[in-house]
Amino acid sequence: MNKRTCTLATALVTTLALGMTGCSDGKKSDGSRDRKNPATSNNGAVVGGTPQRGGTLTVLSNQDFTHLDPARNWVMPDMDFGTRLLYRTLVTYAAQPGAKGTELVPDLAEDLGTPSDGAKTWTFRLKPGLKYEDGTPITSRDIKHNVERSFSPDLPGGPDYAARYLVGGKDYRGPAEGRHLDSVKTPDDRTIVFELHTAFAEFPFAATLPTFAPVPKSRDKGPQYDSRPFSSGPYKIETYARDKQLVLVRNTHWDPGSDSVRKAYPDRIVVTMGLKGNQIDDRLIASSGADASAVSWAQLRPESVSKVLTKADVKARLLAESSSCTEMVQMHTGRAPFDDLKVRQAVQYALDREAIVTAAGGPAVVDASTAAMPGALFAGGKQPDTLKIPLSGDVEKAKQLLKEAGKADGFSTRLTVSMNDKRIGEAVQESLGRAGIKVTIETVDPSAFYDTIGDTKSRTDLVYTGWCPDYPSGSTFLPFVFDGRFIKAKGNSGNHSLFKDDATIERMDEIAALSDGAQANKAWQELDGQILAKAPVAPGASKRRTLLIGTNVAGAFGHTSWSGQLDYATVGLKDPSKSAN
Repeated sequence: MNKRTCTLATALVTTLALGMTGCSDGKKSDGSRDRKNPATSNNGAVVGGTPQRGGTLTVLSNQDFTHLDPARNWVMPDMDFGTRLLYRTLVTYAAQPGAKGTELVPDLAEDLGTPSDGAKTWTFRLKPGLKYEDGTPITSRDIKHNVERSFSPDLPGGPDYAARYLVGGKDYRGPAEGRHLDSVKTPDDRTIVFELHTAFAEFPFAATLPTFAPVPKSRDKGPQYDSRPFSSGPYKIETYARDKQLVLVRNTHWDPGSDSVRKAYPDRIVVTMGLKGNQIDDRLIASSGADASAVSWAQLRPESVSKVLTKADVKARLLAESSSCTEMVQMHTGRAPFDDLKVRQAVQYALDREAIVTAAGGPAVVDASTAAMPGALFAGGKQPDTLKIPLSGDVEKAKQLLKEAGKADGFSTRLTVSMNDKRIGEAVQESLGRAGIKVTIETVDPSAFYDTIGDTKSRTDLVYTGWCPDYPSGSTFLPFVFDGRFIKAKGNSGNHSLFKDDATIERMDEIAALSDGAQANKAWQELDGQILAKAPVAPGASKRRTLLIGTNVAGAFGHTSWSGQLDYATVGLKDPSKSAN
C-alpha cells in the first residue's frame, strides 16, 4: 500500500473512531464513565452470552424494509440486515461491539484492496471458491454488474459513491442496452479494478456498502430484484410478502470458512412486519413465549422508555448505542419562502430542540443537536455550538427575522415526517407556530419515507430527517447532505434542503484534495459551522438506537458502524429449543 495513502486513511479514521467511541459507549469525552445515564449500562458489551446454533430468531417490526436490493439499499438498519445476512461485500466491518466495530476486515476480497496511482486506482482480488445460493460461482463480473446497475434511473435511492468517484460516472446511466463502465475492469473472474477520477484513500470504507455486493446478470430483475435478492451470504429468502413477513433460511452453499464475520447461529430468521410500535415494546418487555426469542427492529417508542428504564430486569436487555446520526429540519432552499435566508434563519431560532428531545424519549436516549455533523466527527466526540441559539429557541428573534423578510404575519407550510417521528413533528409544529409559522404535518410510513422525500418535485417545503456517516469521516457527511451537484429528481438522498451554494461546493472540493487527514478533519468541522450560517437546515437531535431483546436472545450488541443497530452477524438464541418453529 502506498505509504502516503495508508497514513492518510489510518490517521483520519483513527482520529474519528476515537471520537465515535467517546460518543457511543456511555463515556464522557474525557474517558470517564457517565453513570448518570441509565440507558447506557450495556454499551460496548455483548448481551446474553454466546448463542447456540439453531432455532428461529424473530424480528418484530412496524415497517417493511425501504430496500433490500443492494443497488438501492442505503438506510443504515437495512444495510446492516442485508450485508450481514443476504449478501457479502468486498470489505466489511468486524463483528465487535464498541470501537472495535469500526475496524475493516476483508469479506469477499482477500484483503482491504491495493491502491495505485496515488489512490486513484484500487484493485481487489476475490477469495477462491465463493458461491451463490444455487452453488454457482461468484465472479468479479457480478460485482461490476451491481456497480453498473446502481446508476440505473429505475433503481434510485442507493449509495452514490460510484457515481461520485468512478471515471465516466457523471454521464453513465446503467447497463441497459449493453453500456458498460470502462473504469471498472475485470481482467479475470477473481480480480476487479476501480479507476477513480480523484484520489480516494478511504475507498475500502466505501467498499463495505451494498453497491459492492455481487448481483449475477442472469438473476437481475430490475426493480423487482428488491423483493428477491440472490444470496451470497449465510441466508437466503424463503418467502417475502411485502409489509407482512420475510422468512430467511440457511444458504447451504455459504462457506463459513471463507467468512470470518458472520456466525449464522439461527436456522431461520422471521421478520414480522406491520405491528404497532407500542405493541412491539410491550411484547418484548413481557418477553413471554415466542417473544422471548425475539428482537425489535425499530427504536423504543418514546412513551416506552420509562417502562424499560424503571425495571432492572428489562433494562438489562436494552441496547442503546449512539446512532452517530443527526436529525434536522431541512428546508427547501429552492422554493419560496425558504429561498430567503432570513426565513430559514427564523426557523433555526424558532425551533425548540428541548421539546424535540422530550418528544423523542427524553435526555437518557436523545441529545439536542448544535451542529449538522454528529459529535463523533468532532474532536472529543462533542458537537460545537456555532449558532449560539438557546436550545428552547428564541421566538422574538425569529419574529424579527420574519419581519425583515416581509413575513411579519407569518406563513403556512407543510412538514413531512416518518410515522415513527410523529411526536417530533408535533414538537416542530408547536415551536414554529410560536413565531407565526403555521405547519401542517404529513406522516409517511417508514418504509416509504425516503422515496417520498426523495421526490424533489412533489415533496413538502420542510422535512424532518437525518444523515448517518457511512464511515467515520466528514467526507461521508457534508458532501452528501449539502453538495448541490448530486441532487436527483427522484431517489434524492441526503441533500433534502436542495442546497446549491458555489462557495460551499468549492470548499468541499478543496478539503477533499487535502493529503493531510488531520487537516481535512479540522476543515470539515469548520465547514459545518459555515454551512449552518447559511441556514439550509435547523439542527434537531441525535438519538441513541434503543432496541429491546427477548430473554432467550444471545450475542446481541448495537454495532457502532451500523448506527447502533443490532449486529445480525452474531445474534442468536440461548436455547434454540424454546423458539418458535
